Amino acid sequence: MATIKDVAREAQVSASAVSRVLNKDDSISVSPEVRARIFQAAHMLGYVSPRQRRSAEQKQKLTIGVADWRIIRPDRHNVRLGALSCLGRMMTEQYQVSFERLIYGQPAMVDGVIAFGAFSEAEMDYLRSLSYALVFVNSSIPDYEFDQIQIDFEKGEEELVNYLIDKKKYRTVGYIGGIYEDHDWRIGVHRLEGLQKLLMARGMYEDRLFHVGEMSRESGYELTCRAIEQDALAEAVLLGSDEVARGALEAMEESGIRIPKDTAVIIYQDIQTMESRWPSYTSIDMLPDYVWENALSLLLGRIGLKRTQAVSLTVPTHLHIGDTA
Repeated sequence: MATIKDVAREAQVSASAVSRVLNKDDSISVSPEVRARIFQAAHMLGYVSPRQRRSAEQKQKLTIGVADWRIIRPDRHNVRLGALSCLGRMMTEQYQVSFERLIYGQPAMVDGVIAFGAFSEAEMDYLRSLSYALVFVNSSIPDYEFDQIQIDFEKGEEELVNYLIDKKKYRTVGYIGGIYEDHDWRIGVHRLEGLQKLLMARGMYEDRLFHVGEMSRESGYELTCRAIEQDALAEAVLLGSDEVARGALEAMEESGIRIPKDTAVIIYQDIQTMESRWPSYTSIDMLPDYVWENALSLLLGRIGLKRTQAVSLTVPTHLHIGDTA
């Protein structure tokens, strides 16, 4: 069984800091990053403090459904959900929050739903049947029936292009990514077209430096090998998803490509279908923690406070400057 010392070692803080943070001691002064690291370490190790155990027995259980089939391939695991219970513990004393991934058309017992992407009328009816408390992320619903969070994807890519070209002075910028199509939706299009548009506006778009296939590790590997063979690897390359990144980076390593000396690399970090293997890499974070925090806060307002007025928020993507570009 994990102890406070184990959590402290994993989070790289003192045992007293772990104890005070987990016991919600407001007098302790720690950064949000350190606080999150402590909760994540406790979750990973399965540590629950005596106070949390007593509190959990008194808390009302709350299950949040996550509708992500519009942005993640249905056959891919959403690892992000496993860490969200930490977020719930940080945000509310009233509820014990758990998250459940929804499968379109299948019944589910949930108290609220966070839905990602644009949905058909049939899908909207399905989501309405699950709960009255719905938050849509980047859905562009025209009315004010539901709470909404809009993500400014273009802002993140604009910051990236400005950084690569104006600050780092790279002469060519390319893309290696994939597109997944199923029925009436396509995943991966906006990030590709957004980068093309920005480079065209600067007169720097080169079609030969854009390599698009399937959204998979295998495709990322094959596309990168082909780009290297054809001398079509840009000085700076945006890898369009974490899965594509895995294959692309394997190909670069095998070919002796040095990052960032030979080629700078940026990863488009989406909702995360796998744990990131490259936390120090330069990346565009599509759904940073504050998106989840705002979505959960809106749901708690609907469920606990019985708020009826719809709320709309806009949040930017986050450009993380690492050591690869």
